Amino acid sequence: MRRLVLTLAALLASCGVARADPVEQPRPLDAGAVDAAVRDSLRAWHVPGAAVAVVRDGQIVYLKGFGVRSVDGTDAVTPDTLFPLGSCSKAFTTAALAFLVDEGKVGWDDPVRKHLPWFRLSDPLADRDVRLRDLLCHRTGLAGHDFLWYRSPWGPEERVRRAGLLPLDRPFRSAFQYQSTMFTAAGLVVGAASGEPWDAFVGKRLFEPLGMTTACCTTRAAEKHADRASGHRLGRGGEAEPMPLYRFDTPDAAGSVHASARDLAKWLIFHLGDGAAGGKRLVSASALAETHTPQMPIPLGDDERELYAQPTQMSTCFGWVVIDYRGQPLVAHSGIIDGFTTQLTMAPRAKLGVVVVCNLHATRFNLAVSDKILDQLLGLPQRDWDARLSAVLRRQDEARREKARAELARRRTDTKPSQPTSAYAGLYENPAYGRLEVAERGGALELRWHALRGPLEHYELDTFALSADDPRFSTRVRFRLSPEGTVAALRLTAIPGTEFVRVEKP
Repeated sequence: MRRLVLTLAALLASCGVARADPVEQPRPLDAGAVDAAVRDSLRAWHVPGAAVAVVRDGQIVYLKGFGVRSVDGTDAVTPDTLFPLGSCSKAFTTAALAFLVDEGKVGWDDPVRKHLPWFRLSDPLADRDVRLRDLLCHRTGLAGHDFLWYRSPWGPEERVRRAGLLPLDRPFRSAFQYQSTMFTAAGLVVGAASGEPWDAFVGKRLFEPLGMTTACCTTRAAEKHADRASGHRLGRGGEAEPMPLYRFDTPDAAGSVHASARDLAKWLIFHLGDGAAGGKRLVSASALAETHTPQMPIPLGDDERELYAQPTQMSTCFGWVVIDYRGQPLVAHSGIIDGFTTQLTMAPRAKLGVVVVCNLHATRFNLAVSDKILDQLLGLPQRDWDARLSAVLRRQDEARREKARAELARRRTDTKPSQPTSAYAGLYENPAYGRLEVAERGGALELRWHALRGPLEHYELDTFALSADDPRFSTRVRFRLSPEGTVAALRLTAIPGTEFVRVEKP
């Protein structure tokens, strides 16, 4: 199943390295050319609305909205239209920690339990030595486990506690594995070390002094702004259609920040200014620089190398990714949450930053626009990034379809369940994910667990399938029998490596 919120491709914010390209002299911004580039990309990717900001040498040199806030209305996107940022929120958490490092309240290599005494990981080595740095660069050994937070009923601390019950998927500190719940834990460290909640600290120490007047940390706060975007996804016909809002009713350091393009321009000026804004230093250059420093290499497969035009390296930092772009090192990140995509990109040597926010789910529009603007301002040969990225994605989509066809070809259609339908019904439990119900209704099975709900159809042997209009919520359910031949447990392909044990029959 494709990652829910942040796939590797979503994380690796800016793309495109062509080492043979000459690095020319930077050029002044051509506003008309940027306007045309954005409009071309809006059409190419079927995006309803977007806002774009460009900063250079500490100034906003371009700021504009395009299209509409919703396909169901005519209100235009403006530079002040509010968008949820998804995982671009993580950099606000690491900047908050940089303040606390300056104050001596936190160290990047502090044991996590120095600040959260109850924090645990299931592996003894990881549990004994896990540091704040490990959380921030995604190397705890714990895989994504997106369903632990996405549409789950638990608050931030409970989600972190439950993550500690999961087995590690890779050895501690051996591999990059994008993990949002560990950033939720980092936000709890901010609260414990500062004495105030993460969202209050971020608001007081970042939003207010930077003049980010629309920025907020919950959906409820965002709804107080009349100028806010609605989310969309591409329908079966390839056109944008409304997508239900994902609500952040509780602040979450991993993904709940909302902001406008104007706000985000100020945010990038702060970073490109080494922690100063408006002539005033807010955080030390050294503490902020640590958040931009490569910490863990990100492996690149053939698809990623093709998509990003053969980068020489890609590494995760603290809430950012470092990648080389046609001779320029970039610090960047993207964010995806239901109906929205965000792209933040900085070229520190050129003192250049690009913000692209839009109201379409998991699109490459933001990436294409960012690359077009970088090429223009860095004086690089222009490329048709819309066509280039679209071609790569078509190949990837075909590869996924071919894989699905191969799986269907291997399906054993001549098999039947080994048990009567009623034998699979009951309550199943996992220490981290809680209880899941399989109910029998009129001779058919139905699964109920938070985000995953719906009827089960027999697939093969003791495996059933839950199919949803949104493929993120489709899964196969594989029942395991005990040596005595009774139904003992189940696994969901949507949550790899996790078993729910049967605890109660109907």
